[in-house]
Amino acid sequence: MCILFISINEHPIYPLIVCANRDEFHQRPTQAMHWWQDTSMLAGKDLQAGGTWFGVNAQKQFAALTNYRLPNKFDSSKKSRGNLVINALTPNLVSQNPKEMQIALQKSSSNYNGFNLLRGDETHLHCFDSTTQQFTVLNNGTFSLCNGALNDIWPKMKFGKQKLEKLVSAHGKLNIDELFLLMQNNTQADFKQLPNTGISTTWEQLLSSIFIVSPEYGTRSTTIFLKDKCGRCHVVERSFNAYGVTSNQVEFSF
Repeated sequence: MCILFISINEHPIYPLIVCANRDEFHQRPTQAMHWWQDTSMLAGKDLQAGGTWFGVNAQKQFAALTNYRLPNKFDSSKKSRGNLVINALTPNLVSQNPKEMQIALQKSSSNYNGFNLLRGDETHLHCFDSTTQQFTVLNNGTFSLCNGALNDIWPKMKFGKQKLEKLVSAHGKLNIDELFLLMQNNTQADFKQLPNTGISTTWEQLLSSIFIVSPEYGTRSTTIFLKDKCGRCHVVERSFNAYGVTSNQVEFSF
């Protein structure tokens, strides 16, 4: 994932709302979201490295990964970060105790390039930042996470968070299409507001919008995950081509 917006216990019908975009090179082969038979996990699949970026397990917990944008520290010999989501959602691969998970991630995080890993549900959601080794519990509220620290406030993070708060505050039945419109906002930040993450200004500008469109790299998919107060889950994933046009949609309720 490259940006997520999350609402926890702010809506009377949906205590958990997750809106997430995956940005990636268009040439990287990908399989759309589906149930993985060997892990009972609902997720898309990176066919190059075998991992995933966002998933939901049979226990109705979700996990998501954002890469830390640290170009000067990238090491191509390190393990694929997509395996972290698989491990987080597979009970027999990782401890379900948050403290034990924190210790395990602190010990193993050096095997991967920088990342943020989210895992949990509306009762206990935590975020591990591999660059600072911090383990943060997200309580009630609305949050955004991108390719930096959890407390970063990049323009697109601020805009999306405010928009989601507005949609949630209406307290009616959420309109999935309105959530997708939020995630397809392609407004780029003003030059003076661009973050400095170690890449060129041209790339900073391109990546400054929630929804990214370019011939080589862009938003490949949007995932909307809703969990209602009765525990029913609804997940919709839309895939996009290099022109930013929807190329596929899959939908799951359980």
